[in-house]
Amino acid sequence: MTIKEIQEEIIDEFSMFDDWMERYEYIIELGKSLPIIDDQFKLDENLIKGCQSKVWLYSELDADKIKFTADSDAILTKGIVALLLRVFSEQKPAAILAAETTFIDKIGLKEHLSPTRANGLVSMIKQIKMYAIAQQMKLAN
Repeated sequence: MTIKEIQEEIIDEFSMFDDWMERYEYIIELGKSLPIIDDQFKLDENLIKGCQSKVWLYSELDADKIKFTADSDAILTKGIVALLLRVFSEQKPAAILAAETTFIDKIGLKEHLSPTRANGLVSMIKQIKMYAIAQQMKLAN
């Protein structure tokens, strides 16, 4: 499934909810279903800078696709990172770098987050793209 198709699927899912309390509950449920990151990856070097809560993000190249794992000490943030991993994990670095995150605006996520959480969201996306650049360079060598 392409990044664009996954984003469309998320937009469809969020359109089923009547209000933002239901959407928050759904995001929290997504966070609860996020696979547990291995403790060996919960290192300071994997912490995302700019997030209010602690968010660990780790990537590895599997053939020519990037597999992300993540965790957070805040349940809502864990749900947000689960959404991002659903979109970007198991994708090629070039596809990640070319992708626009239109689903965030279309579901209204950014406008319903506190300013610090919205900044954290931007930081998560930046870090995902940085990992994609690093992994793409590995593929090129």
